[in-house]
Amino acid sequence: MILETARIALRGLRANKLRSALTTLGIVIGVAAVIVLVALGNGIQSGFNDIFGSLATQITVTQSQGGVPGGGRARDLTENDLDALVDPTDAPDVLSATPVVGGAALLQVEGGLQYRTSVTGTTAEYLEVNDRDLEAGRGFDAQEARTNAKVVVLGPNPVQELFGGNNAAALGSEIRIGSAVFRVIGVAESNGQQDDVAIMPLGAARSYLVGGDDELDTIIVRARSAETVNAAVEQITAILTDRHNIRDPAERDFDVQALQSLLDQSSQFLTFLTLFTGAVAGISLVVGSIGVANIMLVTVTERTREIGIRKAIGARPRVILGQFLLESIFLSGLGGLMGIALGVGLSVTGALVLPQLIPDFPAPVVDPASVIFSFTISLVIGLVAGGYPANRASRLRPIEALRYQ
Repeated sequence: MILETARIALRGLRANKLRSALTTLGIVIGVAAVIVLVALGNGIQSGFNDIFGSLATQITVTQSQGGVPGGGRARDLTENDLDALVDPTDAPDVLSATPVVGGAALLQVEGGLQYRTSVTGTTAEYLEVNDRDLEAGRGFDAQEARTNAKVVVLGPNPVQELFGGNNAAALGSEIRIGSAVFRVIGVAESNGQQDDVAIMPLGAARSYLVGGDDELDTIIVRARSAETVNAAVEQITAILTDRHNIRDPAERDFDVQALQSLLDQSSQFLTFLTLFTGAVAGISLVVGSIGVANIMLVTVTERTREIGIRKAIGARPRVILGQFLLESIFLSGLGGLMGIALGVGLSVTGALVLPQLIPDFPAPVVDPASVIFSFTISLVIGLVAGGYPANRASRLRPIEALRYQ
């Protein structure tokens, strides 16, 4: 009985091939749109995690800006604070701590070209800690840092302004920074945030540019793992609170910011964005369901006499109901399968082509959950959209159906 009902349903669909194809098209587009947009969102999120995921263990310690809430001046961060933060007894979850001092200076090359940029004095681990790659050359090593060598790694902006963007011309050249002459040993890769910078050994920055003895502007701390970031933050806070003789937590003269919290917020935003774009694509599925319902209503109307004849010779209402439901589900299911093939195909093609056309563009990542969800929705659409027309057909009285012209 079920096979016979399915055969009749398929015959009814073949009788109106163009109309069936156009009805299915709405489901195809809807399912494909959901898969492609979710894949693009996943690709963006995956690219974000690849770029910034390695920074999830980073914690930044800075001096509070302005006065301390309880009154008075905020104490400077010092190298003694730095040493205390890497004490395994008090801070077992801290892996390393990197000092940073900053300022601004005028850069000048032979020929008179000048450019003002920010200066960062730090240790040899700075580039690694900040996951900063080099376009050319190298960073300074521990020996150069200890001896306060006058070497510098330039960001892409100073290289562009002073050397016309020619990394080869920049490497090995001598450049006056403030009152001292430094040798360019590396060019940092652009990251869109710290492109306007000159990075040099901490001692050299203090001796020739920013001054100071052991004061630090920033301490970049790395936790042992992403899971221990919160514990490391608590340990850092406790150590500095004790060292700065702070009695009231509201009067702390330092700020501790875990980059992981910012990454989590950004990742959450990207997740919401992916869900939103998927929901927008889902609107086309709703439109497709309206098309299915409309076509099924038209089909019932056109085949009223056929329904009357079948019921007159003994077809039960549930058989009629099953026939039209099968037609509706078949249309939606076929559209869902075709939409999956189209959506996955476009996503895979995009993953291969887009990074070639647009450098650094995140490749779409197909989410199996979106495939299953969209196909399930297409079947539900067939069931719901075909439910009313099928029920209407099953409840037609034979005598009324036979009289229909």
